[in-house]
Amino acid sequence: MNPDVSNFFGTYTPRLDEKGRLFLPAKFRPRLEHGIVLTRGQENCIYGWTVESFNAFTDRVRDTPFTNQAARNFTRMFFSGASSEVPDKQGRISVPQVLRTWASLDRECTVVGAMDRIEIWDSGRWTEFSNSQEGPFADMSEEVMPGIF
Repeated sequence: MNPDVSNFFGTYTPRLDEKGRLFLPAKFRPRLEHGIVLTRGQENCIYGWTVESFNAFTDRVRDTPFTNQAARNFTRMFFSGASSEVPDKQGRISVPQVLRTWASLDRECTVVGAMDRIEIWDSGRWTEFSNSQEGPFADMSEEVMPGIF
């Protein structure tokens, strides 16, 4: 990965091995060599954060009022499945069973860059999601992302 690029992007198709390990895409390894935090993501994928990005996100979540039930429920789901992993010398990480179950990961995986995090998807589920978003993506307008497009 170009050291000047601080965001994750691209789509890759590594496989889970029989021990539940996943090869991180080579372009992502330099940013993740000191660790990655895996958590439940929306749409039943797994989010993978650098330690710095995860800590920054945690600081923002910490500012939500614990008296808000939706915030409590989100926090419980998000953090209860979290796991800190360090890639081995071959660039593999262990994906805990609770997260593999959450994301229905078996063997075929798709890893996508999503700016400050990566997402790990079951490849079939990613294909379905991606196909379902082609129309809405093409129709995005100023209301969805004001000032961006």
